[in-house]
Amino acid sequence: MSLNHLQQLEAEGIYVIREVAWRFKKPVLLFSGGKDSIVMFHLARKAFWPEPIPFPLLHIDTGHNFPETLAYRDKLVKDSGSQLIVRSVEESIAQGKAVEETGIHASRNKLQTVTLLDALEELQVDAALGGGRRDEEKARAKERFFSHRDDFGQWDPKNQRPELWSLYNSHHAVGEHFRVFPISNWTEMDVWQYILREEIPIPSLYFSHERPVIERDGILLADSPYLVKTEDERPVLKEVRCRTIGDMTCTGVTLSPAASLDEIIAEVAATRVTERGGRTDDKRSESAMEDRKIAGYF
Repeated sequence: MSLNHLQQLEAEGIYVIREVAWRFKKPVLLFSGGKDSIVMFHLARKAFWPEPIPFPLLHIDTGHNFPETLAYRDKLVKDSGSQLIVRSVEESIAQGKAVEETGIHASRNKLQTVTLLDALEELQVDAALGGGRRDEEKARAKERFFSHRDDFGQWDPKNQRPELWSLYNSHHAVGEHFRVFPISNWTEMDVWQYILREEIPIPSLYFSHERPVIERDGILLADSPYLVKTEDERPVLKEVRCRTIGDMTCTGVTLSPAASLDEIIAEVAATRVTERGGRTDDKRSESAMEDRKIAGYF
C-alpha cells in the first residue's frame, strides 16, 4: 500500500520517536504548547498507543507565556494523564544564573537556554525531543534528526554526524545528550494539514480574535504587562492570530480573519511572509537563531 505525503511524514516521525524510546534511557519531550510540540505529542501517543507515552513532557516556562498556552498545556496533561515537568526562567533569574534584560526590547526568550540546560543536567536527560522543523529558519535547516550536543549542551553545526537513510548515530559520552527532531522534514503547511486531518485541538491563539497590540518596527506585538512600551506606543485593538507562539514579548501576531483550520491553510498557502517573520528574537542579528542554538537553545 502506497502512503500519501502526510502518511509518510507521520510514519517517519513515529519511527524516530520509537527509535528514541529504544536507544535512550532518559528522554523527554520538550513541550511549549505551540502547534509543533502539539503535533509531536500526538505522534508520540500514536507511537505507543494504547500504552501511555513512556517519557515526560518538559516545559521551560518563561513566566511571560500567553495565558491561553498555559491553559491548553494544563488541560492536555490532565486529559491525557501525561507526566509534566516544569522548570522556570523566573527561578533561574532568582538564583542569579540568568540576568533579566531591560529596555523596550527586553525578552526572556533567550534566557530559556539557561533554564533548559540546567533542567537537562538535573534530570540527566540523554535525548530531548523537539518540534523544530528545517523549513522554519536557516539555522534549523542545518539540524540532523539526531543532533549531538556536547557536555556543555552546546551545538556545533559543522561537526554533526551524517545520517544516511534512516540510520542514526546515538553514541554519546557521559554528560552529552541529543536533541531529536522527528518532524524535521515537515513544512508549516504539512503541520496545518495534519492538524486538520487528525482533528487535533489547538490553542485559541491560532484563530482570529481581537487583541490589543502595538506596532513596532513593522511587527505587531500583543500588549501585555511584560511588554515594555515607549510613551508613544499606544495599544490598539486589531483582529489578529498567531502563526507561531513563543514568549509574549517577542512573538509577533498577524492581521488575519482566519477563524477555522481551512481558512488558516488557505492563508498560509497565499502568504509570502515566512512563519517566523514576526518573531523579534530572530531579528536581533543575521545569525540570531544560530547563535542561540550554538549556546544550547531549543
